[in-house]
Amino acid sequence: MTLLDELPFGVKVPASSTSSGWMTPAKMWPRQAPAALELHQASAQSCGHHGAMENDRAISRPRRDEARSDGEATFAAAPGSDPTGLLATKGLACWRGSRVLFQRLDLQIDRGSVTWLRGTNGSGKTSLMRILAGLSHADEGEVTWEGTPLARTGASARRQVIYIGHANALKDDLTLVEALAFLATLNQMDDAVPRARRALDRLGLSACRNAFVRTLSQGQRRRGALARLALDDQARTWILDEPFDALDTHGVRLLSDLIESHSARGGATLLTSHQPIQLADLREIDLEVWRVA
Repeated sequence: MTLLDELPFGVKVPASSTSSGWMTPAKMWPRQAPAALELHQASAQSCGHHGAMENDRAISRPRRDEARSDGEATFAAAPGSDPTGLLATKGLACWRGSRVLFQRLDLQIDRGSVTWLRGTNGSGKTSLMRILAGLSHADEGEVTWEGTPLARTGASARRQVIYIGHANALKDDLTLVEALAFLATLNQMDDAVPRARRALDRLGLSACRNAFVRTLSQGQRRRGALARLALDDQARTWILDEPFDALDTHGVRLLSDLIESHSARGGATLLTSHQPIQLADLREIDLEVWRVA
Protein backbone atom coordinates (compact mmCIF):
# COMPACT_ATOMS: atom_id res chain seq x y z
CA MET A 1 0.00 0.00 0.00
CA THR A 2 1.29 3.42 -0.87
CA LEU A 3 1.11 5.13 2.49
CA LEU A 4 3.30 7.44 4.49
CA ASP A 5 1.13 8.27 7.48
CA GLU A 6 1.48 4.64 8.59
CA LEU A 7 3.08 1.65 6.92
CA PRO A 8 1.65 -1.56 8.39
CA PHE A 9 3.21 -3.76 5.73
CA GLY A 10 6.80 -4.52 4.67
CA VAL A 11 8.51 -1.70 2.79
CA LYS A 12 11.13 -2.41 0.17
CA VAL A 13 14.31 -0.37 0.46
CA PRO A 14 17.42 -0.40 -1.74
CA ALA A 15 19.24 -3.73 -1.62
CA SER A 16 22.35 -2.01 -0.33
CA SER A 17 20.49 -1.20 2.89
CA THR A 18 19.91 -4.83 3.79
CA SER A 19 20.90 -8.22 2.46
CA SER A 20 17.32 -9.17 1.56
CA GLY A 21 16.17 -5.78 0.33
CA TRP A 22 13.15 -5.94 2.64
CA MET A 23 12.70 -4.52 6.10
CA THR A 24 9.65 -3.89 8.22
CA PRO A 25 8.98 -0.24 9.19
CA ALA A 26 9.81 -0.99 12.83
CA LYS A 27 13.28 -2.21 11.83
CA MET A 28 13.89 0.27 9.04
CA TRP A 29 12.80 3.59 10.47
CA PRO A 30 15.11 3.97 13.52
CA ARG A 31 18.20 3.22 11.43
CA GLN A 32 17.37 3.99 7.78
CA ALA A 33 14.70 6.68 7.93
CA PRO A 34 14.24 8.49 11.25
CA ALA A 35 12.15 11.13 9.50
CA ALA A 36 9.59 8.49 8.56
CA LEU A 37 9.34 7.35 12.17
CA GLU A 38 8.64 10.87 13.35
CA LEU A 39 6.06 11.35 10.62
CA HIS A 40 4.45 8.05 11.56
CA GLN A 41 4.16 9.12 15.19
CA ALA A 42 2.77 12.55 14.29
CA SER A 43 0.19 10.99 12.00
CA ALA A 44 -0.93 8.48 14.60
CA GLN A 45 -1.47 11.32 17.08
CA SER A 46 -3.31 13.41 14.52
CA CYS A 47 -5.65 10.77 13.11
CA GLY A 48 -5.99 8.53 16.15
CA HIS A 49 -4.64 4.99 16.08
CA HIS A 50 -6.77 1.90 16.16
CA GLY A 51 -4.68 0.67 19.06
CA ALA A 52 -6.54 3.06 21.36
CA MET A 53 -9.69 1.21 20.46
CA GLU A 54 -8.23 -2.14 21.47
CA ASN A 55 -8.14 -1.09 25.12
CA ASP A 56 -11.87 -0.50 25.03
CA ARG A 57 -12.74 -3.96 23.71
CA ALA A 58 -13.55 -5.25 27.19
CA ILE A 59 -16.32 -2.67 27.59
CA SER A 60 -19.79 -4.09 27.09
CA ARG A 61 -21.18 -3.16 23.70
CA PRO A 62 -24.76 -3.00 22.52
CA ARG A 63 -25.82 -6.00 20.50
CA ARG A 64 -26.23 -5.41 16.80
CA ASP A 65 -30.00 -5.80 17.05
CA GLU A 66 -30.13 -3.24 19.87
CA ALA A 67 -28.40 -0.52 17.83
CA ARG A 68 -30.56 1.91 15.90
CA SER A 69 -30.43 1.67 12.12
CA ASP A 70 -32.17 4.09 9.75
CA GLY A 71 -31.97 1.79 6.77
CA GLU A 72 -30.15 -0.84 4.82
CA ALA A 73 -29.21 1.41 1.91
CA THR A 74 -26.44 0.32 -0.39
CA PHE A 75 -24.33 2.69 -2.47
CA ALA A 76 -25.01 1.39 -5.94
CA ALA A 77 -22.36 0.86 -8.57
CA ALA A 78 -22.43 2.62 -11.90
CA PRO A 79 -24.16 0.77 -14.76
CA GLY A 80 -21.86 -1.79 -16.35
CA SER A 81 -19.34 -1.72 -13.50
CA ASP A 82 -17.78 -4.71 -11.79
CA PRO A 83 -20.47 -5.98 -9.37
CA THR A 84 -17.82 -6.70 -6.74
CA GLY A 85 -16.43 -3.17 -6.91
CA LEU A 86 -12.77 -2.16 -6.91
CA LEU A 87 -12.96 -1.54 -3.16
CA ALA A 88 -16.08 -2.75 -1.39
CA THR A 89 -17.51 -3.45 2.05
CA LYS A 90 -20.20 -5.82 3.25
CA GLY A 91 -21.96 -5.49 6.58
CA LEU A 92 -19.21 -3.28 8.01
CA ALA A 93 -19.47 -2.09 11.62
CA CYS A 94 -17.14 0.02 13.77
CA TRP A 95 -17.16 0.70 17.51
CA ARG A 96 -15.39 3.23 19.65
CA GLY A 97 -15.45 1.78 23.14
CA SER A 98 -19.10 0.95 23.90
CA ARG A 99 -20.41 3.26 21.15
CA VAL A 100 -21.33 2.00 17.70
CA LEU A 101 -20.25 4.50 15.03
CA PHE A 102 -21.84 2.72 12.10
CA GLN A 103 -23.12 -0.74 11.24
CA ARG A 104 -24.34 -2.87 8.31
CA LEU A 105 -22.41 -0.64 5.93
CA ASP A 106 -22.40 -1.83 2.30
CA LEU A 107 -20.60 0.30 -0.26
CA GLN A 108 -18.39 -0.06 -3.27
CA ILE A 109 -15.91 2.20 -4.98
CA ASP A 110 -15.58 1.67 -8.73
CA ARG A 111 -12.87 2.55 -11.21
CA GLY A 112 -13.14 6.10 -12.46
CA SER A 113 -15.47 7.14 -9.65
CA VAL A 114 -15.24 10.13 -7.32
CA THR A 115 -17.12 9.58 -4.07
CA TRP A 116 -17.85 12.21 -1.43
CA LEU A 117 -18.19 10.57 1.98
CA ARG A 118 -20.40 12.84 4.07
CA GLY A 119 -21.37 12.91 7.72
CA THR A 120 -21.31 15.05 10.84
CA ASN A 121 -18.32 15.26 13.16
CA GLY A 122 -17.92 11.99 15.01
CA SER A 123 -19.96 9.96 12.55
CA GLY A 124 -17.00 7.70 11.75
CA LYS A 125 -15.73 9.06 8.42
CA THR A 126 -12.05 8.93 9.37
CA SER A 127 -12.52 5.53 11.03
CA LEU A 128 -14.08 4.16 7.85
CA MET A 129 -11.33 5.56 5.65
CA ARG A 130 -8.64 4.04 7.84
CA ILE A 131 -10.40 0.68 7.66
CA LEU A 132 -10.59 0.91 3.86
CA ALA A 133 -6.91 1.84 3.73
CA GLY A 134 -5.98 -1.20 5.82
CA LEU A 135 -4.81 0.85 8.81
CA SER A 136 -7.59 -0.28 11.15
CA HIS A 137 -9.83 -3.31 11.47
CA ALA A 138 -13.62 -3.37 11.32
CA ASP A 139 -15.50 -4.89 14.24
CA GLU A 140 -17.90 -6.64 11.89
CA GLY A 141 -18.11 -7.23 8.17
CA GLU A 142 -15.52 -7.41 5.44
CA VAL A 143 -13.53 -5.17 3.10
CA THR A 144 -12.62 -6.57 -0.31
CA TRP A 145 -10.25 -5.46 -3.07
CA GLU A 146 -11.49 -6.63 -6.47
CA GLY A 147 -13.51 -9.31 -4.70
CA THR A 148 -10.64 -10.58 -2.51
CA PRO A 149 -10.68 -9.91 1.27
CA LEU A 150 -8.33 -7.02 1.94
CA ALA A 151 -6.45 -9.02 4.57
CA ARG A 152 -5.47 -11.57 1.91
CA THR A 153 -4.40 -9.19 -0.85
CA GLY A 154 -0.74 -9.02 -1.77
CA ALA A 155 1.61 -6.08 -1.52
CA SER A 156 1.05 -5.16 -5.17
CA ALA A 157 -2.65 -4.59 -4.50
CA ARG A 158 -1.96 -2.64 -1.33
CA ARG A 159 0.39 -0.33 -3.21
CA GLN A 160 -2.54 0.67 -5.40
CA VAL A 161 -4.07 2.62 -2.51
CA ILE A 162 -2.85 6.07 -1.42
CA TYR A 163 -4.16 7.38 1.87
CA ILE A 164 -3.67 11.00 2.93
CA GLY A 165 -5.04 11.81 6.35
CA HIS A 166 -5.19 14.98 8.41
CA ALA A 167 -1.43 15.03 8.98
CA ASN A 168 0.58 16.42 6.08
CA ALA A 169 3.46 14.02 6.84
CA LEU A 170 6.20 16.38 5.66
CA LYS A 171 9.46 16.64 7.59
CA ASP A 172 9.97 20.22 8.86
CA ASP A 173 13.77 20.12 8.54
CA LEU A 174 13.72 19.15 4.86
CA THR A 175 13.02 21.38 1.90
CA LEU A 176 9.70 20.74 0.23
CA VAL A 177 11.28 18.99 -2.75
CA GLU A 178 13.46 16.87 -0.43
CA ALA A 179 10.44 15.86 1.67
CA LEU A 180 8.45 14.82 -1.39
CA ALA A 181 11.41 13.05 -2.99
CA PHE A 182 11.84 11.11 0.26
CA LEU A 183 8.24 9.89 -0.05
CA ALA A 184 8.82 8.91 -3.67
CA THR A 185 11.91 6.90 -2.69
CA LEU A 186 10.04 5.28 0.19
CA ASN A 187 7.42 4.15 -2.30
CA GLN A 188 10.03 2.63 -4.64
CA MET A 189 9.79 5.29 -7.37
CA ASP A 190 12.84 5.99 -9.50
CA ASP A 191 14.05 9.52 -10.39
CA ALA A 192 12.63 10.72 -7.08
CA VAL A 193 13.85 14.32 -7.25
CA PRO A 194 12.69 15.04 -10.83
CA ARG A 195 9.35 13.41 -9.97
CA ALA A 196 9.02 15.57 -6.89
CA ARG A 197 9.79 18.75 -8.83
CA ARG A 198 7.19 17.95 -11.49
CA ALA A 199 4.59 17.10 -8.87
CA LEU A 200 5.19 20.34 -6.97
CA ASP A 201 4.97 22.32 -10.20
CA ARG A 202 1.62 20.71 -10.86
CA LEU A 203 0.35 21.86 -7.47
CA GLY A 204 1.58 25.41 -8.05
CA LEU A 205 4.54 25.16 -5.67
CA SER A 206 7.49 25.64 -8.00
CA ALA A 207 8.42 28.95 -6.33
CA CYS A 208 8.79 27.43 -2.87
CA ARG A 209 10.00 23.90 -3.57
CA ASN A 210 13.45 24.73 -2.14
CA ALA A 211 12.01 26.32 1.01
CA PHE A 212 12.17 24.40 4.28
CA VAL A 213 8.82 22.87 5.18
CA ARG A 214 8.79 24.63 8.55
CA THR A 215 8.74 28.03 6.78
CA LEU A 216 5.65 27.27 4.70
CA SER A 217 2.08 28.29 5.39
CA GLN A 218 -0.49 25.67 6.28
CA GLY A 219 -2.01 25.91 2.81
CA GLN A 220 1.38 25.41 1.15
CA ARG A 221 2.10 22.42 3.36
CA ARG A 222 -1.25 20.92 2.46
CA ARG A 223 -0.52 21.36 -1.24
CA GLY A 224 2.88 19.78 -0.68
CA ALA A 225 1.28 16.75 0.94
CA LEU A 226 -1.24 16.47 -1.90
CA ALA A 227 1.60 16.61 -4.43
CA ARG A 228 2.16 12.95 -3.52
CA LEU A 229 -0.85 12.27 -5.76
CA ALA A 230 1.03 13.72 -8.73
CA LEU A 231 4.19 11.65 -8.35
CA ASP A 232 2.95 9.30 -11.06
CA ASP A 233 -0.08 8.79 -13.33
CA GLN A 234 -1.09 5.31 -12.26
CA ALA A 235 -4.82 4.73 -11.82
CA ARG A 236 -4.62 4.05 -8.10
CA THR A 237 -7.34 4.39 -5.47
CA TRP A 238 -7.03 7.64 -3.50
CA ILE A 239 -8.49 7.86 0.01
CA LEU A 240 -8.33 11.50 1.07
CA ASP A 241 -9.45 12.80 4.47
CA GLU A 242 -10.33 16.51 4.22
CA PRO A 243 -7.99 17.18 1.27
CA PHE A 244 -9.42 20.67 0.64
CA ASP A 245 -8.67 21.80 4.19
CA ALA A 246 -6.52 24.99 4.30
CA LEU A 247 -6.50 25.39 0.49
CA ASP A 248 -7.25 28.73 -1.13
CA THR A 249 -9.46 29.08 -4.21
CA HIS A 250 -6.57 28.38 -6.58
CA GLY A 251 -5.48 25.35 -4.56
CA VAL A 252 -9.02 23.96 -4.61
CA ARG A 253 -9.11 24.27 -8.38
CA LEU A 254 -5.71 22.59 -8.80
CA LEU A 255 -6.74 19.66 -6.61
CA SER A 256 -10.11 19.37 -8.35
CA ASP A 257 -8.37 19.22 -11.73
CA LEU A 258 -6.00 16.56 -10.39
CA ILE A 259 -8.90 14.43 -9.13
CA GLU A 260 -10.86 14.75 -12.38
CA SER A 261 -7.80 13.81 -14.45
CA HIS A 262 -7.25 10.82 -12.16
CA SER A 263 -10.86 9.75 -12.67
CA ALA A 264 -10.52 10.03 -16.46
CA ARG A 265 -7.57 7.59 -16.28
CA GLY A 266 -9.73 5.09 -14.40
CA GLY A 267 -8.51 5.94 -10.91
CA ALA A 268 -10.94 6.03 -8.00
CA THR A 269 -11.20 8.68 -5.30
CA LEU A 270 -12.96 8.60 -1.94
CA LEU A 271 -12.81 11.87 -0.04
CA THR A 272 -14.36 13.79 2.81
CA SER A 273 -15.03 17.51 3.02
CA HIS A 274 -17.10 19.89 5.12
CA GLN A 275 -17.08 22.48 2.35
CA PRO A 276 -18.98 22.36 -0.95
CA ILE A 277 -17.36 20.27 -3.69
CA GLN A 278 -17.77 20.84 -7.40
CA LEU A 279 -16.45 17.85 -9.30
CA ALA A 280 -17.75 16.19 -12.44
CA ASP A 281 -19.87 13.05 -11.91
CA LEU A 282 -19.53 13.31 -8.14
CA ARG A 283 -21.24 10.56 -6.14
CA GLU A 284 -22.29 11.10 -2.55
CA ILE A 285 -22.72 8.73 0.34
CA ASP A 286 -24.05 9.93 3.70
CA LEU A 287 -22.65 7.97 6.62
CA GLU A 288 -25.56 9.15 8.78
CA VAL A 289 -27.67 6.39 7.21
CA TRP A 290 -25.55 3.80 9.03
CA ARG A 291 -24.73 5.89 12.04
CA VAL A 292 -25.84 4.83 15.53
CA ALA A 293 -26.43 7.59 18.08
